[in-house]
Amino acid sequence: MSTTTLSDMNKGVWLENLSWPEAREKIAAHWPVIVPIGAIAKEHGAHLPLNTDFLLARELASRIAAELPVIVAPIVTMGYYPAFVRYPGTQHLRPDTFQALLTDVFDKLVRDGVRHIAVVNTGVSTEAPLRIVVREFYERTGIRVLTADIASLGQSSKALLRQKLGGHGDEAETSMILAIAPRAVRMDKAVVDYGNALAAPRTVFYVPTIFDGDPACGPDYSATGVRGDPTLASAEKGRAILADMAAELVGGLRQCFPEAFK
Repeated sequence: MSTTTLSDMNKGVWLENLSWPEAREKIAAHWPVIVPIGAIAKEHGAHLPLNTDFLLARELASRIAAELPVIVAPIVTMGYYPAFVRYPGTQHLRPDTFQALLTDVFDKLVRDGVRHIAVVNTGVSTEAPLRIVVREFYERTGIRVLTADIASLGQSSKALLRQKLGGHGDEAETSMILAIAPRAVRMDKAVVDYGNALAAPRTVFYVPTIFDGDPACGPDYSATGVRGDPTLASAEKGRAILADMAAELVGGLRQCFPEAFK
């Protein structure tokens, strides 16, 4: 008697699970490729694992693959994370290294015959170098690589959050990891940490930061590596946020690649 697993019911596939003839077949059938970006080693406070972004990238990509016939490329686990370089364990690439890595990934996919590529990016500092890469890639190849960034996703579920402000290892991120991998969360170590952000002026200017444990360091200050209130997190909120994000991603892909999902 055969047993049906959740992966058997997916419409999409993970590239790493295919043989090369199977990959060739899917690419020839014009299946879009999803490239997730999620740090496998980046600090998220004392209560979340270093692979928080990786877990989010894998979850969102899996939800896309459950709904659409796509190929999910291996998760890009290294990136540009300058705000967290002072924390042991955080892995960080120079922007030009990160951009070269992404360019090589996209180039090889196109050489293989892929024509529809979309990135699901779970970082924030990765947004700027990523957009330069996809713009220059389009200029050079004529192929538009779409990007969706974590900060712009899940807008309707933001009403569930009760923290004064967030941004890193906060109520939202902690809630999502509670929903994905509850055993990885150390809620007993979760603390409120807004740093100096609540007193910071609200202006139109972008202010670069490198998190620092010194209270005198202005906008850089974070006692724990968190910006927000993870103590308010819950798995229920996490499930709602993830469902919201996944629906936006699936809907956006259907709109952008209509010929692939007829």
